[in-house]
Amino acid sequence: MSAKLDEGAPVALVTGGGSGIGAAIATKLSATYRIAICGRRAGALEAVADRTNALALVADIGKPDEAADAVERTVAHFGRLDSLILNAGIVFAASVAEMSLHDWQRQVDVNLTAPFVMSRAAIPHLLPSRGSIVAISSVAGATAGAGLCAYSASKAGLTLLTQTIALEYARYGLRANVIAPGWVRTEMADMEMSALMGGGEPEEGYRRVTRLIPQRRAAECVEIANVAAFLLSPEASYINGAVINVDGGGSVVNTGLVEFDQPV
Repeated sequence: MSAKLDEGAPVALVTGGGSGIGAAIATKLSATYRIAICGRRAGALEAVADRTNALALVADIGKPDEAADAVERTVAHFGRLDSLILNAGIVFAASVAEMSLHDWQRQVDVNLTAPFVMSRAAIPHLLPSRGSIVAISSVAGATAGAGLCAYSASKAGLTLLTQTIALEYARYGLRANVIAPGWVRTEMADMEMSALMGGGEPEEGYRRVTRLIPQRRAAECVEIANVAAFLLSPEASYINGAVINVDGGGSVVNTGLVEFDQPV
């Protein structure tokens, strides 16, 4: 468990903090930040909170009122907000013709509208401390991938939303940057990979995609967390509006061209 920090320590809110990349970011930051994490699964949030001393906020950020409320509850509890990490995301894999409107809208709600709503609510609280926003987008937001129409569109929007924040608020000392991971071994990624493989085992999908990644493997969550911690730190004080690919070099060769539904 992380040591309890004093009331002068900065505060970070991590969305999707109950598992995967979000949990890794919360754990990484807990040595120097007082942490709030939000997500839909109370049990998962509490498990992370137990080892990070985090404030666990159960919220479905796909609902705008709950997204904004998570920011306000964080500020009400800690009295300030210094960093916002927009990590939560969902994906439903389907072709354009097969994507239901419900699944399209849900991905846009969580992956794009929620970051807008939460940024809008957070910016007035971030300005006094010249704070920072880090958005976890995806390399899929820059290159098309079959089966990822809604996910890619929403992540592309998240990238440009974050860069717009960087442009509008740099004069006030607020920075906003984007991390664009490639494939990261998480529960969500495994489910996505299985769907892309037509319901098959995700390991075959990972085998196909990592053949094209120069480092020949998917990322671990802590590798994304390390970049997030750097971007939030004073060492990154002149990095603003940047998109940092953390993909083992996969974007150099466009792993979106992998044909998961074709025999090898």
